[in-house]
This record gives sequence, C-alpha cells and structure tokens, in this order.
Amino acid sequence: MNLITDHEIVLASSSPRRKELFSKLGIPFEVITSNVVETSVRAELMEEYVREVALLKSRDVAKVAVGKTIIGADTVVVFEDSLLHKPKTKEEAIAHLQKLSNNVHQVMTAVAIIQPDGTEETFVEKTFVYFKKLSLELINFYVETGDPFDKAGGYGIQTIGTLLVDRIDGDYNNVVGLPLASVFEKLVALNIIKI
Repeated sequence: MNLITDHEIVLASSSPRRKELFSKLGIPFEVITSNVVETSVRAELMEEYVREVALLKSRDVAKVAVGKTIIGADTVVVFEDSLLHKPKTKEEAIAHLQKLSNNVHQVMTAVAIIQPDGTEETFVEKTFVYFKKLSLELINFYVETGDPFDKAGGYGIQTIGTLLVDRIDGDYNNVVGLPLASVFEKLVALNIIKI
C-alpha cells in the first residue's frame, strides 16, 4: 500500500539526512538545491528567522521548478536565545559543545511548502534536547571525528553525537533535520498526498 500524489514534488535541500527522511514517504520526488545566502535573513525572533530562511530556500527553487510543489526546510539550534551555527573551526565546535554540556537547548526546524499556484504554507517544529555533562576528553574525541562541522549546533544526534544526548522532548526526526510526521500531516491536509 503506497501513498499517492499527483504533484511533482521537489525537496529544496542539499541535506542527505532530509532526503533520506523524506524518501520514507515512498512518493516520487526530486532534489533541487537553492543558492541563497542564509545570513541575508534578518529577524527579531529565532522562530521568525528559521521560517524566513526556509521560505527563502523554497522561493529560490520555485523559480526554476515552475509548476511543481516545493518543500524547503531549515534547522537551527537555539541556546539561550542565540543561534549556534555550523562550527567552522575546532575551537568553535568545542565552544558550542561546552555551552550545550549539562544544559538544554531547542532545535527548531521550519518547513515551507509552495504549491504550483504560488500558495505558501509554513510551520515550525520545536524539540528540546538535554545534553549530558560532557568531559573535555569526550568533547575533544567527538570534535576529532569531524562530525560537528556540517551540523547546526556542532553535533549530530543520528551519528556518534548521540553519545552526548541525555534525552529529548519532542520529535527525534526534527533534530535530524525534518519533522517527517508533521510534514506528512501538512501534505495530507493540503491534499498534496492522499492515503
């Protein structure tokens, strides 16, 4: 039994994790990556920022994928009202993890859906992530694996970074990069997917 759609769906993301999650729906889709500069977005609230970035990516792809349904997403790690971007250096990765150690932070993923008629829908999913108290040895070991560098907040819950996490409150897939259950629910509500 498969889900069905009569839409041509485009995932506006270069993330292999999002592609893998979205493919679980078993419907055909293609991947087209946007070329936007995320740092061009200015917003007062973190939720507003992540929503605007997801829309920016989706609108960029919609220009080239005319007549198709675009699904874009952006994930941020928020600690004490500030964004922890993907670390660029070992020092930055260590600093991120020292902040998160023995603390709680929020992972927010915004999803933007643009339909062929130009209708836009967005939502933001939030998950609270509680970190264990991390020793400097563990932080250094993890940073040396190279895993933190392509991930918001400097860790991946779906990789060896799972060793850093005590527990979560919310959707696990949201922390990976796409709240699949909520995306599915929204696509069904919009009649893009039929059961």
